[in-house]
Amino acid sequence: MAPVPAATRYDPSQFNPEHNSRTESGAFTISKENKQQSKNPDFLPTWDPNQKFPPLKFFEFHDKGLLADPEFPNLFPKDIDHKVKSVTPKLGSEINGIQLSQLNDEGKNELALFLAQRGVAIFRDQDFSSYGPEFAVNYGKYFGPLHVHPTSGSPEGFPQLHITFRGASKKELESAFATRTNNIGWHSDVSYELNPPQITFFSVLEGPEAGGDTIFADTVEAYKRLSPAFQARLEGLHVLHTAEDQANINQEAGGIVRRKAVSNIHPLVRQHPVTKEKFLFLNREFGRKIVELKESESDQLLEFLFNHVESAHDLQLRAKWEPNTVVLWDNRRTIHSAVIDWETPVLRHAFRISPQGERPVEDLKYLNDETYLQDKYDLIKK
Repeated sequence: MAPVPAATRYDPSQFNPEHNSRTESGAFTISKENKQQSKNPDFLPTWDPNQKFPPLKFFEFHDKGLLADPEFPNLFPKDIDHKVKSVTPKLGSEINGIQLSQLNDEGKNELALFLAQRGVAIFRDQDFSSYGPEFAVNYGKYFGPLHVHPTSGSPEGFPQLHITFRGASKKELESAFATRTNNIGWHSDVSYELNPPQITFFSVLEGPEAGGDTIFADTVEAYKRLSPAFQARLEGLHVLHTAEDQANINQEAGGIVRRKAVSNIHPLVRQHPVTKEKFLFLNREFGRKIVELKESESDQLLEFLFNHVESAHDLQLRAKWEPNTVVLWDNRRTIHSAVIDWETPVLRHAFRISPQGERPVEDLKYLNDETYLQDKYDLIKK
């Protein structure tokens, strides 16, 4: 089987022993010391042992980007002074002068199209987080049903928000490298779901003056770099993605599981519903096995592809966090990792919104087909 993520890797969205106090309702939350330092109490994470949710079900999805004007007149109106700058020629753009909070529905449609085309969008000087959790939830719902994470922390009353929180303690900071030489963990978010997220909104509320960047890799360009013969070999292969390891690790740490862990099968090469481009759908954290191959064959092929994407700096970008920055990415055609590189213990507090998208398909003729890949599920049951 492909490598299982080590339980020792520091994940700031999951429960850890530093979260040792309780809310009035009895939910676990961060320590009193960290709570006193936080400037954003409405976004603090909680873990309620009594909170349970039913399994997620398949749903049809139609991307808002398909409704967009490709000239982007509402996202980038000519009467507003703004600047759009490419971070790299093929991946990522940085935007100044546009407020996400003020976009109308047409502007949001164009935002979805822009993300499909550019992969990552870094919006500076935003007031997005100042409107509070309810605004963030309602905003995200426009793009699709919001994913509720089975194990991560969320503000009380808003399980749709995924919170990452690193406390201002030396012990918590040092734990990131207690058993590892780095804390890099390339992934796309919750790819184990039947309908994984299509867009991710991420906003850092508090953080170090420098450091804590997020790195992204472009799996569209990664696919294009492969030889035609190798691309052809990948066609028709499918990967088992699972939440089992994440759930087990979280329970071992004393956390909760709101929803039973699931496993799903997705194509290794999928087609984007908006751009129609093909790309690799990889996930070192959750992708376990190519179901058509024997274990050793699967391991070697997946490891080659992981290294192909993760080590190629010429198809990556590094998003630097500045005050009031909101970064959005297409969770289908990119993978990403957080970076821990600061030394002084400070709070790093952020929230994520993840609208779910279409069930991944290798060809758009299968889009929204509920029976897609049923034969593959039968294969792994044997």
